Amino acid sequence: MSTYVYGITAASHPSLPEGMGGVGDPSRPVRILREGELAAVVSDAPDGLRPKRRELLAHQNVLSEIGAAGCVLPMRFGSVAPDDDAVTGVLAERAEHYRERLHALDDRVEYNVKANHVEDAVLHHVMAGNPEIRALAESNRQSGGGSYEDKIRLGEMVAEAVKAKEAEDGPALESALEGVADSVNVGPESTGWIANVSYLVKRETAEDFLAAVERVRKDMPHLEVRLNGPLPPYSFVEPGPAEPAGTAAGGADTEAG
Repeated sequence: MSTYVYGITAASHPSLPEGMGGVGDPSRPVRILREGELAAVVSDAPDGLRPKRRELLAHQNVLSEIGAAGCVLPMRFGSVAPDDDAVTGVLAERAEHYRERLHALDDRVEYNVKANHVEDAVLHHVMAGNPEIRALAESNRQSGGGSYEDKIRLGEMVAEAVKAKEAEDGPALESALEGVADSVNVGPESTGWIANVSYLVKRETAEDFLAAVERVRKDMPHLEVRLNGPLPPYSFVEPGPAEPAGTAAGGADTEAG
């Protein structure tokens, strides 16, 4: 039987949810595997596990139960190891790393920030900041729309300017928020987003981080900024003792399926 891994914590954690229902239908009872100073919160892995809403919530509920009483290193949804021995083997092998991560992530949460351009607003921004584009657009307007070649040229100039603005705005957003975070993890490029960044934030300074996000929204109104969190610090744990089977769901949309 494969082993489903929810998270890793200290063996001395005061409230481990042994016996709680986890993923699967019927839900698999949560078990605790101890190895030295560490403990892995696991259950049997159900066959054919998919990222349905019920399963995502079950995964998150187990992590919430652990996290309410102490630090937990969350695994992403679908993290499955071959068996219990494989899990405890990795705990032993990576003990120093996990102890360091438990210390570093204690009393901290993750916020994920994604941003893209509001089309009309960024076009206005590009036009306002580029006299050459404005001049060609005005010339085309006065000549009844301009020639085919001029229309193509204007379109190419606008597209190039928007692309340059994307390259500028992503790093600008990241740097505007990194000063109020303990750590930053830039996520993979995602279609439709010019920024996809996770921030590690102390719980006690979360309000400062949220205020900084609002300042970004005010200062960069041509951006649509989406904030997801607070989340367990999925992006700051790797490597884990198991490989995700199916989909990674650190902060996943629980509307799935």
